[in-house]
Amino acid sequence: MSFLERVDLAIRRSGVWRSLFRNPYPTDERSRAYAVMNNVFLHLHPVRVRQHAVKFAYTFCLGGLSFFLFLVLTVTGVYLMFFYIPSTTSAYSDILNIQASVAFGLLTRNVHRWGAHLMVFFVFLHMMRVFYHGAYKPPREFNWVIGVLLLLMTIALSFTGYLLPWDQISFWAITIGLNMASYTPVINTPIQNLIFGGLEVGQNTLLRFYVLHIMVLPLVAAILLAVHFWRIRKDGGISGPL
Repeated sequence: MSFLERVDLAIRRSGVWRSLFRNPYPTDERSRAYAVMNNVFLHLHPVRVRQHAVKFAYTFCLGGLSFFLFLVLTVTGVYLMFFYIPSTTSAYSDILNIQASVAFGLLTRNVHRWGAHLMVFFVFLHMMRVFYHGAYKPPREFNWVIGVLLLLMTIALSFTGYLLPWDQISFWAITIGLNMASYTPVINTPIQNLIFGGLEVGQNTLLRFYVLHIMVLPLVAAILLAVHFWRIRKDGGISGPL
């Protein structure tokens, strides 16, 4: 008996193997169902999948692409955070330094920027696909609301990230957004003070947008994504065609 075989046998006898894999290798429908339901990753998927759900031409994997881009943006965003300070005196120079001096900085920023554009595009297409196939109808109306909230989170992430380079384009674009918020009836001033940190775009605005972009909005989006996936599982998977 080889060394690896002895180690494998010792692990199996110690009970560690059984704690990781509570069921043997599935060989029939019942054991496959147990394997799926007892696994933290597999249980997100239904035990049975309808035939139409695996066809690429039905969903075009728009939801999966949106989630993949969310992961790409998270990874690239964390990398960029190491070299960026949310300060009006250094934000723009940090962006130039990332593009010129940081290893893979230009590539990472471009992937992050284009990934953000593509995520808005794919989330919108995903919503259109769901609407066209009537997947918002009972019993999936709650998940449709979650999807709408995720669309709003995606747009908010894109909007808050637009200011972070602190160049002329981003400054005046957010200034336009601030002026639009000033026309909101009754709550215009509270909105300006809460989100923009004042009546003009400045250091408070940059800091608030940075906190919203890297922590608040991604956390809310991640929670909504978990609920979204869970509801797909509970609603019986992807809805069938009309």
